[in-house]
Amino acid sequence: MGNQMQKSISDKSDQLQTSYTFEIDNFSDNIYPIKSPKFLSGGCEWYLLVHPKETILFDDHLSVYLCVYNPKSLRTGWERKANFRFTLLNQSGKVLHRATERSCLFCAQLSPWGHKTLPLSKLKEEGFLENSKLIIKVDVEVVDIVHEAELTGQETLVLKGFEVLYSQYDSVHKIFKEHPNIAIDFKPKDKGVKAAYMNLLLSLIETLRKPPQSFSNTELSNAESQLNELAEAGFKLDWLKSKLEEVSLERNNADADGSRVQEVEQRIKNLELTLLDLKVELKREKSKSAAAAVAKLVSFDDIVLRRK
Repeated sequence: MGNQMQKSISDKSDQLQTSYTFEIDNFSDNIYPIKSPKFLSGGCEWYLLVHPKETILFDDHLSVYLCVYNPKSLRTGWERKANFRFTLLNQSGKVLHRATERSCLFCAQLSPWGHKTLPLSKLKEEGFLENSKLIIKVDVEVVDIVHEAELTGQETLVLKGFEVLYSQYDSVHKIFKEHPNIAIDFKPKDKGVKAAYMNLLLSLIETLRKPPQSFSNTELSNAESQLNELAEAGFKLDWLKSKLEEVSLERNNADADGSRVQEVEQRIKNLELTLLDLKVELKREKSKSAAAAVAKLVSFDDIVLRRK
C-alpha cells in the first residue's frame, strides 16, 4: 500500500457510546500507577491508567488516562478520534466526580490522554471512600479511525498552547514536565509566532548538545543572543542560561587545556631537537675518537726493535 491513505469511519453500531467500569480495591494503599484490563470500544482496544500519587502534570490531584492498548502493534500513521468522559464513584455508586467530556485525537505520538480529577487529599479523607474502594467509569465514543495514513512530517498538535509537530512532542512535553512554569509569562499570542519561538527554543537546546570545545566564539555569541530573545518574549530560562554558562566555561577550560597541551608538545619537540643535536654531536665525537685511536696505533717493530 505504501503511503496510500486507508481511512475507515466507524459504522453506526461502533459509534454507540461504550461504558467501561474499573474497580480499585484498597485505593489508599496504592503508591504506583494502576493499569486496568484492556477493553473494547469502537473496534479499538483501550485501557485506563490511574496515578494514585501526585504528578508533575496534574500536581496533587488524581489523574486518570485513557490509553490505546499496544499502540506499537498498529500500522504506521494510525489515528483514533474519540470522545470520552471519566466518572468517579464510591462503593455504593455515589458519584464523587464527573469530568467534562473531551474530544481527543490518539496517535503514535500521543496515545494516552488524561484528566485531572479530585484532589488526592480529598480521596484520603476518612469516610470519603467506602472501604477504600474507588470505582472509575469511562464513557468512550470512537468517532473516527485511520488505519494507515499518508505522513507528510508536518502533522501538528497543540501542547500547552503551542502548536508543535508530532515529531517535537516528546521534546516539548519533557520541557514542560521539567519546567512547568516556563511559559507562564510568555507574551506573544499569535499562533504562528508562538510556534516560531518554540522552534527557536528547541534549536537552541539542540545546539547546546554539541561538545563545548567545538563551539566558536560566534556560535556562543549567537546562542546568547537567542537566549536573550527567548527571555524577552517571556520564557523563564534560568536553567538554560546556567547550561549556556556551563558550556562557555567548559569551552574556555578546553581552550586553556589546549594551550597547555600545545605548550607541552612544543617543549617535547624542542627536547627532541636537542636530543637529535646531541646524537649528531656524539656520533661526530665517536668518529674523531676512533680516528685518533687508529692514528696512535704503533707497529710491532716499534715495540721489538732497539732504538739506536
